Amino acid sequence: MNDATALPSLFVSHGAPTLALADSPTGRFLDALGPVLPRPAAILVASAHMDAPRPLLNGNAAPATLHDFGGFPRELYALRYPAPGAPALAARAAALLHDAGFDAATDATAPIDHGVWVPLLRMYPAADIPVVALSVSPARDATWHYALGTALAPLRAEGVLVIGSGGFVHNLGALQWQAGDQPTAAWASGFADWMERHVVTGDAAAAQAWRSQAPQPLSAHPTPEHLLPLFVAWGAAGGRGRRLHAAWELGTLALHAFRFDGAA
Repeated sequence: MNDATALPSLFVSHGAPTLALADSPTGRFLDALGPVLPRPAAILVASAHMDAPRPLLNGNAAPATLHDFGGFPRELYALRYPAPGAPALAARAAALLHDAGFDAATDATAPIDHGVWVPLLRMYPAADIPVVALSVSPARDATWHYALGTALAPLRAEGVLVIGSGGFVHNLGALQWQAGDQPTAAWASGFADWMERHVVTGDAAAAQAWRSQAPQPLSAHPTPEHLLPLFVAWGAAGGRGRRLHAAWELGTLALHAFRFDGAA
């Protein structure tokens, strides 16, 4: 595989852990997404739920499935995603990050959290593709995470599917739990429209300034960890993104997904 046939990078919103089992528009989208992509040799997922002060890569050869949530149906806790790990890929990614000036490390004991296994369970239910998880660092900004993705860009030409797993709009305190379908809150759609406009036009510099430039940024993301994987995925390819999916749940939760191919 060369640069011309490199895999895309993806940003997917994983929503609640119930996405693993629910019959929902986003679940069905993910079910269909895996089969239409070129089959990767391995997958690297930057997860909103793996938080470390420096880039940390899961180097576990057989990572456990972490159920890092509470209060959900019993069936969720019985799920396992027994994909093999890829210690060599973790080491390769860490080396690329070191070369770019990042103080990266690997962890041979880390499990995979639900930001990794929930979308992969829908995309690749056979769990037969090696998986490496990558942390995000909420104390760092979007520009830092974009550069993190840029450092990992060579992996795409080596058959690695780079995925950022988070949430396009994610404020759990603002979810609308009333019965029935809820209209999307204006502040949530305003933020999503602003961010999507910059993604599809390839204006990464403007998007990276989201905290000062986007409408209602702290309503859309009171904490940044669910948006940061977008910038890792974007940096891994650069260029313009293409929206693959858009869905809203509970009035404010945006489950959008984007593909990056490096197109100018």
